[in-house]
Amino acid sequence: MYFTFNSSKMFFLFFLFFSTMISISSNSWLGCWIGLEINLLSFIPLISNSNNMFSNEASLKYFLTQSIASINFLFSILMKMILMKNFEMNLFISIMINSSLLMKMGSAPFHFWFPNIIEGLSWFNSFVLMTWQKISPMILLSYYFNLKFIIIITIMNILIGAISGLNQTSLRKLLAFSSINNLGWMLMAMMISENLWMFYFYMYTFLLSIMCFLFYILNMFYINQLFINNMNSLIKINLMINFMSLGGLPPFIGFFPKWIIINFLINNNYYLMTFIFVMMSLIMLFFYIRIIYSSFMFNYFKMKWFKINIKNKLFSMINFFSFLSISGMILSTFFFM
Repeated sequence: MYFTFNSSKMFFLFFLFFSTMISISSNSWLGCWIGLEINLLSFIPLISNSNNMFSNEASLKYFLTQSIASINFLFSILMKMILMKNFEMNLFISIMINSSLLMKMGSAPFHFWFPNIIEGLSWFNSFVLMTWQKISPMILLSYYFNLKFIIIITIMNILIGAISGLNQTSLRKLLAFSSINNLGWMLMAMMISENLWMFYFYMYTFLLSIMCFLFYILNMFYINQLFINNMNSLIKINLMINFMSLGGLPPFIGFFPKWIIINFLINNNYYLMTFIFVMMSLIMLFFYIRIIYSSFMFNYFKMKWFKINIKNKLFSMINFFSFLSISGMILSTFFFM
């Protein structure tokens, strides 16, 4: 990526990973808060770029929103320490702590900053924001959550992520709304068990990494670039496989964690939630198919001077991951008996 040999960027990247470890392994709320602050201050130098005004704007917006969430979180934990004996305040404090953590991870209805910021980032930074930056708030949320509140938030994530993505032309914004939708699934997985959340998170990270990597190689940021560019047919098939998997279509690996969650919901009589989850997944599939359709079907002029030079090793790696994605459901039956 663009900072591979830049020592200062590598230093901040190390701190980004290290701060998450501090946050999730801390045995006090204050330690968790310190971890979140280090995380915030190490991500800002990674996203700010003096040559790009969008990146600078994104880093400033990110700093402001995360600072508000951190202040809210600190205020909530101090209130909890002061009013520990007063049980009447517990509901209010739990909702306050939950809200600040949800704002940190870009969950609906606190998602207002997320698509705007992602629009100014590179593909690698977008990937980090959509995956790694969600780990510490979600694990902290699992320590102290209000179940009814989280179920409402989950439904909001599923609805907003699916419906807001319909009118997007930017691939980064589209993946941001897809991330909000997947956050709803992750929250539900977290309510079921932490192991299921980890499984879902690994699957989502794996699929998103292929998408971001492909778009980074092809230097694409908008849907219309998919049919203007003269793409290799193998790249198109890879795009199709990974988008279908991200949408959760049955033969692909992305369906597997969603299947487990839906199975749990049905067994516990959450029929309305199951209905909402499945319906919104269909909307997600609709706008994934729209991208695939535009890259597959549209007729365009072939520009002779436009060539995509992809190193064979990189492309064979993407092909291998796509193979895993398409045969994952078959392979998984051997492991999960």
